[in-house]
Amino acid sequence: MNKDTAFIYSPLFQTYKFNNDHPFNQLRVELTYDLLRKINAITDNDIAPPRMATVDELALVHDRKYIKAVELAGHGKLTSEEGMNYGIGTEDTPIFKNMHEASSLLVGGTLTAVDLVMEGKVTHAANFGGGLHHGFRGKASGFCIYNDSSVAIRYMQEKYNARVLYIDTDAHHGDGVQWTFYDDPNVCTLSIHETGRYLFPGTGNITERGAGKGYGYSFNIPLDAFTEDESWLYAYKTSLEEVAAFFKPDVILTQNGADAHFYDPLTHLASTMRIYHEIPKLAHEIAHKYCNGRWIAVGGGGYDIWRVVPRAWSLIWLEMNNIQVPQALPEEWIKHWQAQAPVTLPTQWQDPKEIVKPIPRKAEIEEKNALTVEKALHSIRPSKD
Repeated sequence: MNKDTAFIYSPLFQTYKFNNDHPFNQLRVELTYDLLRKINAITDNDIAPPRMATVDELALVHDRKYIKAVELAGHGKLTSEEGMNYGIGTEDTPIFKNMHEASSLLVGGTLTAVDLVMEGKVTHAANFGGGLHHGFRGKASGFCIYNDSSVAIRYMQEKYNARVLYIDTDAHHGDGVQWTFYDDPNVCTLSIHETGRYLFPGTGNITERGAGKGYGYSFNIPLDAFTEDESWLYAYKTSLEEVAAFFKPDVILTQNGADAHFYDPLTHLASTMRIYHEIPKLAHEIAHKYCNGRWIAVGGGGYDIWRVVPRAWSLIWLEMNNIQVPQALPEEWIKHWQAQAPVTLPTQWQDPKEIVKPIPRKAEIEEKNALTVEKALHSIRPSKD
């Protein structure tokens, strides 16, 4: 492969499936892939199949006893009591057949993206099957069994000696990645998320700044519920530009949860597709400014799989390839998927202006968010004395 971008994809990403009623649904990867196909933005030459992560690679971050437990659970050989000790078999993370294999493929997809970028075979790579940022060393959490971003970052450190900037725009705090590298000054984590006051996982306060040698390398921007586009984008642009200038990474890994959207059923933010047009633009700029273009993008949350996620993730690929965004979604895509969708599919890439009803506290929310940004970035801003 000798080109600028790679799209990591396999129909087997669909094997990461808890049950039919679970909000985490990898059909969104298929919907995104098909949307890009229907607008001729992706060809067979762009596709890189994911490999399976090895146990040794998973063990860069995860406890081997935990990995074994996941393997046993997926083959019906783990008691429910043992499973609960590892966060598997819960309502959030039910046991499903071959869960170790399905999870290892998602991690392997992100490692495939890493190798292609770090070996200079491509400049940018996307694995929308990944982005499972809540997984811990020895415990599943928040729909995430293995944490592909954490494994990928450790892998980049060990194999390529890279300084990694991890940027997380999921509405839920990127806790698993933050805590994995909390004391590491060679990994900088930036998470822009809805405040944990009312939302899982309840962490991501501005006071979580790192520990030991890693103090000052963890940045959190917890936004107020009902934050709209302008305030969200101010927080994102200001924090990313300043954090990147401070840290000067070798590579960026962006986690692109698409659940800050007004339509998302699990969160309380009030953004529109406008932010998803802007998120990849700045990431692209930062990658070229500091990292010789090295940019790995993964998926994440996103629970309106029909109206939001395919458009949001497709925009990342279009930006990576400098393809102009069409105004309308292809009729062929809408016609193909509408029969399955429980909602009316959008016809345009942008949202109509009226989807977010006026919020009376808008000015108060914006002021609060601006203050949060100021406090979060205070330590890296030049002193006014």
